[in-house]
Amino acid sequence: MTTVLDIVAKVKLVAIVRLDDLSTAKFISDALIDGGIRAIEFTLTNPDAVATIADMRQSLDDSTAIGAGSVITAEQVRQVAAAGAQFVVSPVCKREVIDACQALELPTMPGAFTPSEIQQAWEWGASAVKVFPANHLSPRYFKDLLAPLPHLRLMPTGGVNLDNMRDWLDQGAFALGVGSSLINNEAVADRDWRRLRQNARRFVDRLA
Repeated sequence: MTTVLDIVAKVKLVAIVRLDDLSTAKFISDALIDGGIRAIEFTLTNPDAVATIADMRQSLDDSTAIGAGSVITAEQVRQVAAAGAQFVVSPVCKREVIDACQALELPTMPGAFTPSEIQQAWEWGASAVKVFPANHLSPRYFKDLLAPLPHLRLMPTGGVNLDNMRDWLDQGAFALGVGSSLINNEAVADRDWRRLRQNARRFVDRLA
């Protein structure tokens, strides 16, 4: 049976949808999937995200993992789980969020920055650790971190783009969290799904 972590590990990309308007979420998801991306995160910064997650889970098959991002409370974990979220991502590392995910058997990717924070997240039960904001680091940070802590699964998020994504993976990243450099706001505003699909394909092809 293919798990969420299998999907993320294979494609290496988690698309982060952080938009003020999610009315076109199905078109966005279809464009990303057509471009080869199989893990999509809708952030709770939009109040419609929970309903959107439920809609996407009903309309998409299990070859695509739909997750919730910006989750910061145990209650939010329960809400997104009820909506059908298959993984949970947080910008911070909170024991209550990780514990709630474990209780519901949801893979969780809490946010952390320093070696101590990252290791703490792992010990509390993180499936992978979202290293955030990664735009303040260089990929070399992962090489230095994984030398003494090779058991970690790290996902840089923030500032990951076509130019540096290969560097992050070469230095040991488990996967990449990619937002605005993948989901172009102008393309979404123009409903240019072809452009969004082509952008997704560029990211996927860069991994080949």
